[in-house]
Amino acid sequence: MDKGQKGSSSKEMKKRKEEGLEEEGGAGRRVCRFPLLVAVLQLLLGAAVATVAFLTLAVSPSLTARETPHWAGILLCLVSLLGFLLYCITSRPDERSSLQFICKISYFILCTVGLVLSLLAAVFAGYHHSQTSSLTCVRVQESCRCKLQPDDPIARLFTYQEVDDCEAATGTLSLYFLIQIVLNTAQALVCAVAAFIMWKNRYQVFFAGLQIGSPSPQLWQKV
Repeated sequence: MDKGQKGSSSKEMKKRKEEGLEEEGGAGRRVCRFPLLVAVLQLLLGAAVATVAFLTLAVSPSLTARETPHWAGILLCLVSLLGFLLYCITSRPDERSSLQFICKISYFILCTVGLVLSLLAAVFAGYHHSQTSSLTCVRVQESCRCKLQPDDPIARLFTYQEVDDCEAATGTLSLYFLIQIVLNTAQALVCAVAAFIMWKNRYQVFFAGLQIGSPSPQLWQKV
């Protein structure tokens, strides 16, 4: 083979290699930009959870933080903003950009935390929904004093301050808690999907080790 043929063959190999890298980078961009829909859902659900939480707090200012899970909604809004930033970052093969790597790992961690907090908020909302739907309330001055068992003198007393109508307040609270169950459950599912996407994008292919009798490290087995 003469030098001209060797030169042309080396150019073709180099061209194929560059095309392969471009295709790999394009796949990375598609995978990186896929969570845009997930980020939009996180923003909408987070805003809805925070809004319902503040509406619940408006019924009675004496409600505790676990009864008004605005913290779960605000966290998901922040996670969605990070998802939008991740969408805007140009993806590079093998995560050669430090900003890309930091955003991906932060997004994965925050989605995992959001999943846990959303499940906790849904559990708390379910518990308070079962309570408020069974309360018997009596108005005392500007507050409502409620019991699960009104005939029991040592039963736990629930006090809702600055409430005009006790029956309407407990009915409204029960409705808001039911909405929180639905929203936080959907929020947890979206966070789980987002965390799975980031995990698959990072670890969908890994090396299991050298094969026995392999003459070269290039023959590693991919799983």
